[in-house]
Amino acid sequence: MSVGPWHGGQGGRVARVGLVGTGPMAASFARMLSKHCPDLALSGVLTRRPLGSVTGFAPALLTDSADALIESADIVVEMTGDVLHGTDVCARALGAGRPVATLNAELHVTTGSYLATLGAFSEAEGDQPGSLAALAEDARAMGFSPLVYGNMKGFLDLNPSPENMAYWAARQGISVPNATGATDGSKVQVEQVLVGNGLGAGIACAGLAGPAAKSLAVGAASLAELARARGGVLSDYVLADGWAPTGVFVVARHDEDQAALLEYFKLGPGPDYLLVKPYHLCSLEVAKTVRRLLAGGPVLLNNGTRPRLGMAAVAKRDLPAGTCLDRGAGSFEVRGVAIELATHPRHVPLGLLAGARLTRAVEAGEMLMRGGVELADHPAVAIGLAQAAGATGGWP
Repeated sequence: MSVGPWHGGQGGRVARVGLVGTGPMAASFARMLSKHCPDLALSGVLTRRPLGSVTGFAPALLTDSADALIESADIVVEMTGDVLHGTDVCARALGAGRPVATLNAELHVTTGSYLATLGAFSEAEGDQPGSLAALAEDARAMGFSPLVYGNMKGFLDLNPSPENMAYWAARQGISVPNATGATDGSKVQVEQVLVGNGLGAGIACAGLAGPAAKSLAVGAASLAELARARGGVLSDYVLADGWAPTGVFVVARHDEDQAALLEYFKLGPGPDYLLVKPYHLCSLEVAKTVRRLLAGGPVLLNNGTRPRLGMAAVAKRDLPAGTCLDRGAGSFEVRGVAIELATHPRHVPLGLLAGARLTRAVEAGEMLMRGGVELADHPAVAIGLAQAAGATGGWP
């Protein structure tokens, strides 16, 4: 059964939202709906945990049946951070005619190009990729021509210790894998691959440029120079050097006959203009994309059906044959790097490494390649491998 366009709750209609995931972001989104979104109502919450063990949600809303969740919803919001499970649920929801919004960039860059062929499938505004897409949309609507789609990062350690990650995870109230994936750069690499594929931008190099800068303006200007040197729009990030970053930015150009007015508007003399959204509030912003999809509006951001960029995995240390990996991003064994798919046709996607086993030894700094990794037995694995190989049709 497909769901027709929704018109902002007109006529008293409240849209039903099926939520996938019960982590902190999902719980925050559920609270947001109940307190501040009278036009949206949570209709179910899908979990893989024992129903009686889940707290923070009304027990009557909890379910372990994806089909039941989808049947009771007008739209599905996926927030698990899990690529394999997320792919399965999103495919089911899209197949049932439901639009799907996510806070799961790794899902998009691993299997999202297949999911984008099935229906209205979008990353939500709130996390950096969706916030960048919204800022870029606003910029283009004002006549700007983007040159750089930029992220901000405050700290980078390519191989952080388990002890440090446990400390920072506890201090920030997040999981150790999430702290690790943010610290070693895997998260920002994933985000900028999604932005690049979704908005038609390229990358300066494998692993991104990520210039360290004393200010956002200086770092953004250096990325604009790189973009001009490569002759196209760039997706990248700036690494803070002595300043506290937050948010996303776009470097763009405008018509010469608007230069005087733009300088009056405090954007400087040009020709490059820095547009900044100085925050991204994740779960608190997701409802904007939910309403957009329910109203039949265009997808905000997804990986596109013809991706040029992907996410490879690089060993953080020497790994012997037989090493088992419980995850890709957030691991102490590997980290993620952005790549051009055409340049590395035999890489193993970072998002497929949960439950994988190395069948040959890998040295520190070496990229994991097919033939040396035994992947989990899951339908999403074949989809992810096809996407990494540049499939644009004939999906598994």
